[in-house]
Amino acid sequence: MQTAIGYCRVSTQQQAVEGVSLEAQKAKIAAWCLANDVILGQVFVDAGISGKRADNRPELQSALNAVTASKGVLVVYNLSRLARSTKDTLLISERLDKAGADLVSLSEKLDTTSAAGKMVFRMMAVLAEFERDQTSDRTRMAMQHKKAQGQRVGTIPFGSQLCADGITLVPSPAQQRVIVLIQQLRTAGHTLRAIATALEADSIPTAKGLQKWSSVAVMNILKRSAA
Repeated sequence: MQTAIGYCRVSTQQQAVEGVSLEAQKAKIAAWCLANDVILGQVFVDAGISGKRADNRPELQSALNAVTASKGVLVVYNLSRLARSTKDTLLISERLDKAGADLVSLSEKLDTTSAAGKMVFRMMAVLAEFERDQTSDRTRMAMQHKKAQGQRVGTIPFGSQLCADGITLVPSPAQQRVIVLIQQLRTAGHTLRAIATALEADSIPTAKGLQKWSSVAVMNILKRSAA
């Protein structure tokens, strides 16, 4: 009988959104092995680790080592548990293929023991990354649009403040005067550290309301004001 190696992964956010807990993944893997007369060996688990990269997941590497050594089948709940990029997905597929091992993804009903399964696997990996790239592009465009409209994007930069609507950014008169002061001190030849010390001496708060200034904070303000 063929031996299966199970692999499960979940992050806190994904578990909350998708409801696919580690125990649920393990149960589905065990059920597949039972239904297909496959002996389930070890089940490796990466808990609370992002799937963006494959090389920073120790249990995935252990699972791959085990399944390639046994020439068995790696069983996962779905492809997103295995990898989040086409590059990692195809590298894993090639590694399994060279070792004479196979891959089964339960949600996609994917089984690379057949040539058709191998083809579908590669197509699905490419489409999955394409969808993620589209989402990333849409998010970036939305952020750029908000920024162009003067709306808040991430943290509020020094020199700006939120309107009453909680969305639109407008100049902060007090912080704009501080920016002018910083520019004048820099033009006069003061170092970033000296400027930070001067701001602290005048009890001028940072964007977060802190009294401690850093050279990096001063440099960032100068860069933004020069843009």
